[in-house]
Amino acid sequence: MGTVILGSGITGISAGYHLKNKSKDVVIYEKNDDWGGLCGNFTINGFRFDKFVHFSFATDEYIVNLFKKSADMYEHIPFPSNYYKGIWLRHPAQNNLAPLSSNEKTEIICDFVARPIKKLEEIKDYEEWLRVQYGNYFAENFPLKYTRKYWGVEAKELETKWVGKRMYTPELKQVLKGAFETQDECFYYAKVMKYPKKGGFRSILNNCREGLDIRFNKEVVHIDTTNKIIEFKDGTTAEYTRLISSLPLPEIVKMLDNVPEDVKKAAENLMHTSGYMVSLGFNKPDIAKHLWFYIYDEDILASRVYSPNLKSPDNVPEGCSSLQAEIFFSNKAKIPAADKVLENTINKLIEMGIFKEEDLIVKDIRFEKYANVIFDKDIYKNRALVLKYIQEQGIESIGRFGKWEYMWTHQAFDEGRKL
Repeated sequence: MGTVILGSGITGISAGYHLKNKSKDVVIYEKNDDWGGLCGNFTINGFRFDKFVHFSFATDEYIVNLFKKSADMYEHIPFPSNYYKGIWLRHPAQNNLAPLSSNEKTEIICDFVARPIKKLEEIKDYEEWLRVQYGNYFAENFPLKYTRKYWGVEAKELETKWVGKRMYTPELKQVLKGAFETQDECFYYAKVMKYPKKGGFRSILNNCREGLDIRFNKEVVHIDTTNKIIEFKDGTTAEYTRLISSLPLPEIVKMLDNVPEDVKKAAENLMHTSGYMVSLGFNKPDIAKHLWFYIYDEDILASRVYSPNLKSPDNVPEGCSSLQAEIFFSNKAKIPAADKVLENTINKLIEMGIFKEEDLIVKDIRFEKYANVIFDKDIYKNRALVLKYIQEQGIESIGRFGKWEYMWTHQAFDEGRKL
């Protein structure tokens, strides 16, 4: 018996690596047939696709050096774009209004100047936060629409602590300048985004993964915390002295015996997004024009599209290019069939002029049950109740879905280091 880690995503790999470096006996159990979790990837006919979009913008010297030891990196200046009613704008849109009509620019700027002034503690939800930051017209036509697409809920259902520096709030001078001319300044919260030259995003973990004992196709179905025994779907069991889990909180609660009703209810009420990945490969090298872009039109299901080949040419066969679209839904929503999502995504991207049907040589759609945490107004009380109970059972819960937190890659990695 020794330390058992459930899940071989970035936090599980980090935990295993750091414990192994302290001469701890560690085994990682993974329900899938490969490691990486949401940082993993898959390949179709020579086209490699990550599971959703990933870049590294870690600043911690220890983490930066560890990732660098694992993989040589490309450095990208983040100049994403926005698609809105047939118009392309640089990101963030609020600073780059120049391509819009005079009427829309006037509406946006007038509302920006007249926006209500409130202290953060006076703002009751994310919708109000957006109106206070940007004015009504911009909020209603850009981030409120995008919230429905990306988070799968109305902005008024979300609280605001998660926002941090993720949303840029411009000064009036920046709004006015961007309304008259294209701005070359990068307003993104990270000024450099790094991506491995070879092997997809999970290559940043190659050094950490090396030598770890990872057992694949081991889906946990039951945990006996009294006798410290884990039962797997294949009928096998494993004993542990220390149990570390990166599994989603609602899933691990289902694996435990005699869970109090209030804890069960709290776990059921933890909200998250699920997501489709539509992965497309093309027989031409120049289909992708943007490293990534956001789509505000609500008749287009995709909220965000990025280019694996612009991240690294190693992700496609020579002479080819690729795109991957992300489509998200709340776990409380009725999720449409995969074929309908695939059809909408391809047809709409063709209508947008991104590619022609004859350019397409690879098309694939995959689904992930857990994509991101939704910060509804009850998240903190529900999360605290579940985490407290799991801790009382002797389980250390880590990672994005184990802590039920909005974590960037380096933050998830640091979770494992802290163990």
